[in-house]
Amino acid sequence: MSGLTPETPVPTGVVVHSRSRVLELQYADGASYRLPFELLRVYSPSAEVQGHGPGQDTLQTGKREVTITMIEGVGNYALQPTFSDGHATGIYSWDLLYDMAIHQDELWRNYLGRLQAAGVDRDTPMVPAGPAHGHCH
Repeated sequence: MSGLTPETPVPTGVVVHSRSRVLELQYADGASYRLPFELLRVYSPSAEVQGHGPGQDTLQTGKREVTITMIEGVGNYALQPTFSDGHATGIYSWDLLYDMAIHQDELWRNYLGRLQAAGVDRDTPMVPAGPAHGHCH
């Protein structure tokens, strides 16, 4: 994970819009970005989603309806949301959030492309990974 740089814009406001399922990031320069919960969830920086190395990430599906039930700040550098599906181990640093905000179209395209390649769609239920890891709960 890249660390925070002085250039990383830190949002002056973070708003969770439960009904429209977006996380709004507001910045001092007046810019604001709306990140869909689904996008945040499928690109969670947690080991559970990303795996422990390149190519080990788990394709997340069935997250269209996911909401953020709680969100906590981690120090002054990140947010840790709790999602309605119980996922709560993703720590989203400000630079990751900003990066996701400005590249979200690209991220969506990648995600939809991966779903297509896997022969599933966004609404396919996730198959529980089983007790292979044991430490992901």
